[in-house]
Amino acid sequence: MSESQVAHNTFVLEKSYPHAAPRVWAAFATAEKKKRWFAEGDHELKEYTLEFKVGGAERLHYRFKEGHPIAGMEILNEGVYLDIDPEQRIVSAATMRLGGKTVSATLLTVEFAATAAGTTVTLTHQGAFIDWADGAKMIEMGWKALLEKVAQELGAA
Repeated sequence: MSESQVAHNTFVLEKSYPHAAPRVWAAFATAEKKKRWFAEGDHELKEYTLEFKVGGAERLHYRFKEGHPIAGMEILNEGVYLDIDPEQRIVSAATMRLGGKTVSATLLTVEFAATAAGTTVTLTHQGAFIDWADGAKMIEMGWKALLEKVAQELGAA
């Protein structure tokens, strides 16, 4: 029996948007808006559900398309909202499974601060990465790209 390796990591990202807090908040709190920037992409989306309330669940299930290094592999993210303070803070916990195997467990805090120029979002990601040496680096890159997709979503609204 081989020993499993767990790596712990915390990163903090900050992104400012030239929009008022209610509009930025809605991009995170409204299922159809969050689906566009969080769930849709260059993969085959199998399922996305969001029940945005304390104790509510979020589920994202997709499969990588042909041409991707792990084409055909499925990802399942399942989370629960632990704390919601409207237009101030969202705290959630989630697991990620790759090909049926849990590869990460995370605590995510997203904070919203109104500024003279709009809203600044601070995202703190605390993770345990299981047998996934590059997991923290890949997830951080993924969140940076997702925060850019939020900007696109806000521009489209």
